[in-house]
Amino acid sequence: MVALKLKPTLELTDAVFEQLCRQNPDLRLERTAQGELIAMAPAGSETGYQNLSLSAQLWQWNRQTKLGVAFDSSAGFTLPNGAIRSPDAAWINASRWNALTAAQRRRFAPLCPDFVLELKSPSDDLSTLQAKLQEYMENGAQLGWLVDPETCQVYCYLPGQTVQVCNRPDTLAGDPVLPNFTMDFTLIWNSH
Repeated sequence: MVALKLKPTLELTDAVFEQLCRQNPDLRLERTAQGELIAMAPAGSETGYQNLSLSAQLWQWNRQTKLGVAFDSSAGFTLPNGAIRSPDAAWINASRWNALTAAQRRRFAPLCPDFVLELKSPSDDLSTLQAKLQEYMENGAQLGWLVDPETCQVYCYLPGQTVQVCNRPDTLAGDPVLPNFTMDFTLIWNSH
């Protein structure tokens, strides 16, 4: 991951950021609230496998419940603080998603997801990801999970609460944000 400070030389407006994303499809790009450009290389194969396992569980639950919309790591969201972030997996309640215009849905939707998940890859810095989860919570997320396959830990974030660290959980429940959803982490721990 590389963070580029562009101000005052270049203002990274929404339009400029979208153009950079289109011109660099092999990179995952994010914009911080301070206007810095974050460039991340594609994840390694094992991380991709793990991320698909987690995202697929969220997608399958949402397909069955039809309570909202689930997203993979390619989706970006414009947070209330101006940052444009792409969680590894995310979910938005149907009422919030349906309140957006068609144009807002096609771009980086102007809201923070209700649920966000970040999966730490070997090249990620844990403290950077922890700050990112905190940013999601400060911008309206109702539940956040930071999964660290190397230590077999999941950091659980809830608004206004101390972060809880779960050591090698087999499963975690998403209630009440994700009603009756349980994430199975055994594939993540067993792939290591």
